[in-house]
Amino acid sequence: MKKKRAIPHTYVIIFVIILTCALLTWIVPGGAYVDGQFGYVDSQPQSWQIFQALYKGFVRQSGIIAFILMIGGAFWVINSSRAIDVGILSFLKRLKGLERVGWVKKLGVGNIVIVMVMLMFSLFGAVFGMSEETIAFTIILVPLAISMGYDSITGVCMVYLAAHVGFAGAILNPFTIGIAQGIAELPLFSGIEYRIFCWVVVNVVAISFVLWHANKVKKRPQSSVMYEEDAYWRTRNEEQGSEVSYHKPRSSWVSYALTVGALIIFSIYYPHTTITIGNGTTQIPWLIPFLSLTFAVVALWGIRKSVHFYVLTVLGYTILFLIVGVLGYDWYLGEISALFLAMGLISGIAIGDSGNLLSQKFIDGAKDLLSAALVVGLAGGIIVILEDGKVVDTILFKMAQAMDGAGKVASVSVMYLIQTCINLFIASGSAKAALTMPIMAPFSDLIGVSRQAAVMAFQFGDGFTTMFAPTSGVLIGVLGIARIPYGKWFKWIWKFILVLTLLGLLLLIPTVTMQLNGF
Repeated sequence: MKKKRAIPHTYVIIFVIILTCALLTWIVPGGAYVDGQFGYVDSQPQSWQIFQALYKGFVRQSGIIAFILMIGGAFWVINSSRAIDVGILSFLKRLKGLERVGWVKKLGVGNIVIVMVMLMFSLFGAVFGMSEETIAFTIILVPLAISMGYDSITGVCMVYLAAHVGFAGAILNPFTIGIAQGIAELPLFSGIEYRIFCWVVVNVVAISFVLWHANKVKKRPQSSVMYEEDAYWRTRNEEQGSEVSYHKPRSSWVSYALTVGALIIFSIYYPHTTITIGNGTTQIPWLIPFLSLTFAVVALWGIRKSVHFYVLTVLGYTILFLIVGVLGYDWYLGEISALFLAMGLISGIAIGDSGNLLSQKFIDGAKDLLSAALVVGLAGGIIVILEDGKVVDTILFKMAQAMDGAGKVASVSVMYLIQTCINLFIASGSAKAALTMPIMAPFSDLIGVSRQAAVMAFQFGDGFTTMFAPTSGVLIGVLGIARIPYGKWFKWIWKFILVLTLLGLLLLIPTVTMQLNGF
């Protein structure tokens, strides 16, 4: 019997990529852009520096690493309360009740849930560039997907893939479109009509693909490439699906009083909130006070029923405050980490944990996700090697030269190819916009392609391949939390990414062959 070849460990794959990049620094000449002009510089071949790159990768990705550890600690406390188990069981019970409705039964409750959740996260990605935040939601949606009869890949797709499909088909994303159009000297978020069309198209394709996969797994669970690894989640769900003892400890009232008191102070300091979506701003008076008041009412109902429902309320309002913080107060990893840490502390107090027990749970949770955090740091070493070797700008320059003399469709296609290739090395959309648009925008003028088309080539090139790029700290973090080996994820998703990439190319053609509003 032929022995099945094992997929290399994620650590092995990343280290091989680092070695390959180090080899490139010996072959590709050094180069740098200064004030938009490219010039060759002394090359810096990397050898023993690959080991230093691992350290620098950890430093570079320190924000995401710390975020993952904080999330792990906070959710370990939440999980120990069994509140999420209660929430999932209640949700599944309601779903079974909905199956009695004719049209719901015909469409499939699971299908409806997948579509609604994916559309929500895709919209978040398209409007305010949700990316890192998906790490926190992965730890909720993967167990939910397993409970519904799907696999961990379906859970990751519901949140991570959906948000990044939205990111690629962005409508008002300030971190990609906003920066790229600003550099290209275009009116911010102009051409939104065609972008909305593109967002709809890529979402139809993505959701259809995920539904096909999810239903295949539900009919035959063994068909999933993650069937063996998902035993962890199935076992966990079975253990946590046992009878839950509802109770109302006095400590939950202490937690409630402390939380409401903190929200009153927060409301006094922030009575009005200015929400920024794209280039538009809207002031919403009394938003924080309103959320605080509704929390006080809903949490009171929950706490009178059981501490589990109180903790679920804390979790739900944590997500609401996260959205308000990102849109209204420019929150990023630091603020979001603090929010989830507070969530963990509030929940721990509610279930009656002592200081020592709460600390131990937090450590256990961080330890559980330590492997995911380590992979993120290792992946950060890839771009460190390329940057320290002075070859990133040279690769960019050589790719730009390839467009010289090509027709409009060919030129925008090459732009797209360049952006797609660069995305494998530089995961940050903002950094890519700052690096490539000063070159692509004026070049598009020379070849008779609109700058808007150049921005869309950047937008698609920045979005699709991020979903399998090993340099993406967010992807590696999400896979680590979901316990999906990178090799299996790549094997599963590469064909879908190829479809999306070709779809992006087709959607770019009208930008140079048709008269589109804003182009």
